[in-house]
Amino acid sequence: MACTLTTGRSLPCRDSVGGLKAVYFADYDTLGTLTVTSGNVDSISGSPTLFQFDLKGNSSLEQTINASTENGTVFYEQTLNLTLTKLDVETQEELKLIAKARPHVFVKDYNDNYFLVGAVHGAEVSGGTIVTGAAMGDLSGFTLTLTAQETIPAYFVTASVVTGAASATQVAP
Repeated sequence: MACTLTTGRSLPCRDSVGGLKAVYFADYDTLGTLTVTSGNVDSISGSPTLFQFDLKGNSSLEQTINASTENGTVFYEQTLNLTLTKLDVETQEELKLIAKARPHVFVKDYNDNYFLVGAVHGAEVSGGTIVTGAAMGDLSGFTLTLTAQETIPAYFVTASVVTGAASATQVAP
């Protein structure tokens, strides 16, 4: 099998920024069949309910390419680091459920790109904290790290796929 390259890439404009605006959690195995065109999810056949968590600052999505020359394998580890400010019981109870589950996670960044983390295998909580902080300016809130291992990077997703399934139900800490 030939792995033939198809294009190059020019230097883009400097109009991109880092950070995440929101994440949307869906129960595992509720997406149904994904319709994917050129690495972008255009639609899903399932009827998941997406639960939105708003973010500001200090949250990120990183994807690591894991390749083994010896084994002839490549997979992608998707790591989602979330910071949720302010401690409250409702968020804590929901995070306990997420920690036990294996959700699919849609991510919206500050460039208005949407990504799907854990498209096939779901994402699992691999760590986190519930922290009061020590000084007045410290975080009083939650941190959560979710990881997924997939055979491809996180798909880009058409915005309407996410916004059409998002629930209006949110905790107001």
